[in-house]
Order: sequence, then C-alpha cells, then structure tokens
Amino acid sequence: MTTKNILVTGPSLAPSAIKFLEGKGYTPIHTPPYADSEVIASLLRETQAVGIISRMGRLDADTLDAGLPHLKVIAKHGVGVDNIDIDAAAQRNIPVVVATGANAVSVAEHTIALMFSTVKRVLSLDSSLRAGRWDKPGFSGVELANKNMGLFGMGAIAQATAKMAKGFGLILFGYDPYASDAVFAEYGVTRCDSIEALLEKSHVLSLHCPLTDQTREIINAENIARMPKGSYIVNTARGGLIDEAALVAAIQSGHLAGAGLDTFAVEPPTADHPFLKEDAIVVTPHIGGVTTEGSTRVSEDAVAGVVAIVEGERLPAHRIINRKLLANPAQFVLQGE
Repeated sequence: MTTKNILVTGPSLAPSAIKFLEGKGYTPIHTPPYADSEVIASLLRETQAVGIISRMGRLDADTLDAGLPHLKVIAKHGVGVDNIDIDAAAQRNIPVVVATGANAVSVAEHTIALMFSTVKRVLSLDSSLRAGRWDKPGFSGVELANKNMGLFGMGAIAQATAKMAKGFGLILFGYDPYASDAVFAEYGVTRCDSIEALLEKSHVLSLHCPLTDQTREIINAENIARMPKGSYIVNTARGGLIDEAALVAAIQSGHLAGAGLDTFAVEPPTADHPFLKEDAIVVTPHIGGVTTEGSTRVSEDAVAGVVAIVEGERLPAHRIINRKLLANPAQFVLQGE
C-alpha cells in the first residue's frame, strides 16, 4: 500500500492519532516548533502532503500554493484559525476543518485556574513567602462569590467555563451576537445586547471569541475603561484580542487589578515583553488546551477530519470553518446541513 503524507506543523500528535493515521496508510511528517512559512512551504513541496494538521506557524496563500496540487485539506489542531488564511484556502478549494469542543473542558479549567491565580494573588504571595516575607499583616483579599463574570463569546469553551464558574457562585453575563437565546438560558448566563454592556457589568471579563478583523484589539483603552475599577481580565482565546499596551497601562494605573493571560499577540513573546514585568499579570505559554485528555481528543478529531476529506467523505457543517467561502461546499459538508 502506498502511503500518503500528512504534514503536522508542530512536534507532536497523540499516539492514538498517529496509530489511526498509520492504520489508514498515512505518514505524519512533523515540522520544527513554530516553523516559518518558508520551512512549511519547502516541506509541502518535498513531501507532497495531501493534508496539513495545523498546530504552530502561519499558513498563508503562498504557503498553500507550495502544497498544490496535492494538498486537499487543512485540519486545525483546535478551533482558533487566525494562523490560517481561510479565504486563500477556500479559493484553492481546500476545506479548513476544526476540532470543535474537543479541548473545551481543558481550556475552561485553565480559565478558572487563571482567574483564581490572579484574583487570589497566588503567585505573588507564594514568591513573597519564599523570599522570607510574611505578608498577612495588612493583606485583604477578594471574594469571587456573587461577583459578575462576563463571557465574551458563548461557544463550547465559554459554555464549559460558565458551568464551572456557576459552581463558585459567580453571576454570569455574556455577549455573543451569533449564539441563540437557548444557549444563554441553558448555562444560566444573562444575555447582554452589546460588548459595552458586558464590559460595564464585568468584575471578571473572560475572553472566548475568535480573532477576526472585527475583534482584533477590541479590548482597548476605551473598552477597558468601561469595566469597573479593580476588575480583572482573563484570556484563554487569542492574544490579538487585547491591545497589550492599553492593558499594561490599565494595570499600572490601578483601573485593572490584574489579568490572567494564556495567549499573546505574538508567540512566543520576547524576553522583555511588558506583561512579564507586572506582578499583577499571571501568564502561561498558550497551554490551556494542552492536557493529555484534551490533546488526545483534538488530535483524534483532526486526523479523522483529514482522512475523511482526502477519502471523499463529508463532515458536519460546523466542522468546516470556511464552508461558506467554498465554491461548492456540498462537496465536503453532509447533506441536510
């Protein structure tokens, strides 16, 4: 049996996903971490890969051209596709498949962890105690129960976050113009009619929306100023949603009490990134969804999507993020969806 190559833009896939690919006659070929476009393009030409599993690095129009005519499908290892030119993919009749909800629980858990680490000042208190200081005198913490948590976006990760946050007694508000009233009702989230209304209510703002031209740096100085003084921002979505300079300024002025951030506008950040100088900002290296359990589900969904498209099968509509841009979406989407 002749094998077909799948290019994985990153160092690893779950063992079960590799076993599935190899059992179907496919060979996964990995790029180095955060390979640039030239490296990815070169490997596409060299391997004649029929599919890409996108983890790290950008896939722009020129890179996709390097994969033609062999490249048939791109599967995102997750749901955020801001590193993929989905318009260029559609113009080349390449569907972009996402693993909707596969790591939602893992990312939601990390959202809650960042919220508590930031609001309860866990890291700074740990560091001061290890440095020989006993900061109990004069300390006054914050109770999260009965505080307002704002969810910007109401997709699978926000839904899982809402379910967890409700157990801690937070009062939930949300904004998502694309989600149904039924979703808000199911998770006990009060719907806000605008992002401005959400910000004004949020003692803790948690970001769960995609990065688009409309949402890029939407958390800017003007919108941060709408939030109550002493509030917090948690971001396990995309770093580009936040105007980073405005966030630092709001922390330094005291308008924001802190932020918990798993993502940056440019990743990895430089060693002198302003976030790294602020004790009130807790940062992690974009690992919210990187758990054994979540990564396994995402890997399995991604490879199954690649194999399905290459072998002429169709997928549910919600799995193909650029379906409305494709000339003939019925070629890839299950009938009736």
